[in-house]
Amino acid sequence: MVKGPPPESAQAGLLPVTKIAIGLAIAFVALRINGFDLLLDPVGWGLCASGLAQLRRSADDGFDRAHGMAVAMVWVEIASFTLSIAGPSDSPVRRAVGALIAAGALAAVWLVADPVVRRVRSGGDASRAALLDVLRWAVVALGWPGVLAEYGYAALGPVVTVACFATVLSLIVVLYASAGLASLSPGWSPDVPTGRPAS
Repeated sequence: MVKGPPPESAQAGLLPVTKIAIGLAIAFVALRINGFDLLLDPVGWGLCASGLAQLRRSADDGFDRAHGMAVAMVWVEIASFTLSIAGPSDSPVRRAVGALIAAGALAAVWLVADPVVRRVRSGGDASRAALLDVLRWAVVALGWPGVLAEYGYAALGPVVTVACFATVLSLIVVLYASAGLASLSPGWSPDVPTGRPAS
């Protein structure tokens, strides 16, 4: 049974990693009606960026790099949405932007998961950190055929598509279930032995 953030977190708003998990779900899951994706990808990446901003501590830490990537994905997705209205779907520019989005999404997943894995491991939950680490590797490994398919260099079969979607979903579920960990709170410090966020 997946356990999410503790009930008291709802009173203070969404936890940072809850925002990240929901944002990734919005960015990766397509809910289309008449060809229009109701889950706007820029909103998803923006939610990710918001959660990452709460966790970053300096201008050169892992969460800051992931935040920068999420913000970049917001603008790339906006550009893609604009092009989808202005031009044909099979234009070279649209294909290039599609490939950029696919590659950028994989890079973003890696950059998001990396500091989370480090925080969770520093917090003493080695097994959960190992699971997140395996899932991020799996997402990137299974996602690259999708990038090649955007360029026309590979055909994305149903098995790979389903496996990639299942892996992304698993990563999102584990992230959501981990959101309540003390090590993933904004004020957490590895020097605090009580397991509570530093004040």
